[in-house]
Amino acid sequence: MPKIDVGDRVTPRVLTTITSEQTHTPDPIGLVHLQFRRYAGCPYCNLHLRSIVARSDEITAAGIREVVIFHSTAEKLLKYNDEIPLAVVADPTKRIYREFGVESSPRALLHPRGWLPAIRGVVSKHRPLSGDHISGHLGLPADFLINHDDRVLASKYGVHTFDQWSVDELLQLTGGRADTP
Repeated sequence: MPKIDVGDRVTPRVLTTITSEQTHTPDPIGLVHLQFRRYAGCPYCNLHLRSIVARSDEITAAGIREVVIFHSTAEKLLKYNDEIPLAVVADPTKRIYREFGVESSPRALLHPRGWLPAIRGVVSKHRPLSGDHISGHLGLPADFLINHDDRVLASKYGVHTFDQWSVDELLQLTGGRADTP
């Protein structure tokens, strides 16, 4: 699968969220943080998305719109929609994952840097997003920051299950501004 690099242009698309709303990638005036998460019940994803939701005001103020893609069904994700007030897109066949070169690998679970977040995600007071495990245990996360002109400003392909941008890293990439060149 080809990887998307900084400076590459992505094909503009209209994605349908799990609530049947349409979301445009790229955003016509701002930035899109396109996140590829694992399956919806993933404790890593649960922990990470809670950090995004907790700081969503800062993210929005920086001109960033969040779009989160799961390789789970919309039916499973809809059960937990109130917990994820973001644009969530179901991609159970992993079509979009393949287009962006987002992979699965045994190293997803084997890297020691992912063990503590997994424990925190499982034992937290928040329940997992769902029990959908469509080939997800070996999935790797990925993040893309896309400008209004279809250009990828930054990308990160995770090397283990909890290897994604933190909110601080995301905001640092933009300098807190939506007008990043």
